[in-house]
Amino acid sequence: MCGIVGYIGDEEATPVLINALKKLEYRGYDSAGIAVLGTESLIVRKAKGALKFLEQKIATEIIQGSMGIGHTRWATHGEPSDINSHPHTDVSGKIAVVHNGIIENHAKLRSWLEGHGVVFRSQTDTEVVAHMIDFHYNGNLLEAVQETLKRLEGSYALAVICESDPDRIIAVRKDSPLIIGAGDGENLIASDVPAILEYTRDVYYLDDRELAVLYRDRVEFFDEEGNPRNKELVHVEWDVAAAEKGGYEHFMLKEIHEQPKALTDTLRARVKTYSNKTIHLEEIGFDASWAEASRVVITACGTAWHAGVVGKYAFEHFARIPTDVDIASEYRYRKPIFNPKDIFIIISQSGETADTLAAMRMAKKGGARIIAITNVVGSTLAREADLVMYTWAGPEIAVASTKAFTTQLMCVYLIAMQFGSLRGTISEDELTGYIDALEQIPAQAESLLAHKEAIQRFASQQFNKTKAFFMGRLFDYAISLESALKLKEISYTHSEAFAAGELKHGPIALVDESTLVVAICTQSALFDKMDSNIKEVKARGATVLVITYEGEPYFDGTADEIFRIPRTLDPLTPILSVIPSQLYAYYASLQRGLDPDKPRNLAKSVTVE
Repeated sequence: MCGIVGYIGDEEATPVLINALKKLEYRGYDSAGIAVLGTESLIVRKAKGALKFLEQKIATEIIQGSMGIGHTRWATHGEPSDINSHPHTDVSGKIAVVHNGIIENHAKLRSWLEGHGVVFRSQTDTEVVAHMIDFHYNGNLLEAVQETLKRLEGSYALAVICESDPDRIIAVRKDSPLIIGAGDGENLIASDVPAILEYTRDVYYLDDRELAVLYRDRVEFFDEEGNPRNKELVHVEWDVAAAEKGGYEHFMLKEIHEQPKALTDTLRARVKTYSNKTIHLEEIGFDASWAEASRVVITACGTAWHAGVVGKYAFEHFARIPTDVDIASEYRYRKPIFNPKDIFIIISQSGETADTLAAMRMAKKGGARIIAITNVVGSTLAREADLVMYTWAGPEIAVASTKAFTTQLMCVYLIAMQFGSLRGTISEDELTGYIDALEQIPAQAESLLAHKEAIQRFASQQFNKTKAFFMGRLFDYAISLESALKLKEISYTHSEAFAAGELKHGPIALVDESTLVVAICTQSALFDKMDSNIKEVKARGATVLVITYEGEPYFDGTADEIFRIPRTLDPLTPILSVIPSQLYAYYASLQRGLDPDKPRNLAKSVTVE
């Protein structure tokens, strides 16, 4: 959720911290703060609101010091305010802590500390950590942190500095991402890679319950018992430009436009041509166990869950195998039935989603073999899964996911088609035809984006609708779910999605002149059914937008507006049909005067429950 940075080296820490926080502001933006160890004392500055308010606050100061930590906050405990902003300090102001996650037993610890005379300043769960470290501090900061961790319950990524230990930063993680950047005469901490790319592309990924001690010239790693650990240095291949806006007004628009390239990158290495075209997915190893499988289980959250819904249709269509798709936050608390022969797929853009990781761990205990689809190399999901298929979407900065979603779909299709070939449910010729269609999709997406002005114009006319309903059937229903989510995420429009056949089972009661209905119509065999649904909402005053194929006249006399996508095979349309919805959400957000990159109350990587 929140963004953590830290720096220790020979340079002034403040500009490095502020610059790094700018790269992480998508992770939290209701307050920000820094703590820098100056020549005489620890200097803490923090401010409610976007990072720019912190910058304004310190603009007239000279904060000298070559070691510090910083934070952008997404509130979980305590309203956004200067006082509740991180870093938090102990009573003396000599120990400073930044934290991502939730300390679940903070109320109990707070009561215990108050019983020992500690006076709290904030409403946060994080402040207890600073006071606990102070309670255990006896000249050794690492030991004080280790003792504190024994008392903490919940999830956390922590960075700690102490006035009495001016040569080190302590970092630790549990169920919340944290990386270490190894530079030349300097070392850095960050919640995500973009924060440090300007300074180094060599990183260490901390494992759960692992601690790091950063000095200017080295980094030492320990397990929770204090035993030394060796870590492998990983070189990040993508560069700073990939994490910048590149001339676009917002990251979201840039990432929408990056989808053709991302789809190409995801597909290209996995299709081989010999005497005929075939799919090669060595990373997930189609061995004999796949042939014995009787079910596919997919679990994920949010946008990734919508990719899983598409996956259900894809596996049942191509591989003719029963497929269950579960929301991870529900799955982890159910009593699911595990079968070691199940194909168990976990989907997560960041690979750090708390509920998704918990569902994975439960499935592993049940004997399942985990196949992960994720975008982030070195993420917790990637490290803990048995097999990993990377989406190769590149860094996705905007909170509302776009290119990560469509590349997840590409991965799902490739697995489903290969599985169908293995099971003999699609022929060699059919597989070649499907691959040919997949290979055309990046160029078709490019063609679709070239006509975004039509969507922009429609958004300028309809953005003030108070309700938006998205409906479709089969694959189109799955994309209706994602389309409604995009609109509510960044324009704050009340939007819902439903299977079009359910229209008369409740949703139609809400339809009136204030309603925009988006009918996704790409499943050719069901056009007549969709046409009936459209006429039903039109009769009740709704404005109707249809998303269908180029050259398709079926809805010309019915819809108020039509967005057309290039023709492809009906089961593959989700990758294309979602793009108009992404663009409509983006332009509706702009029309409402909002920042689509930073929707209220949301964060990019949901690392807490």
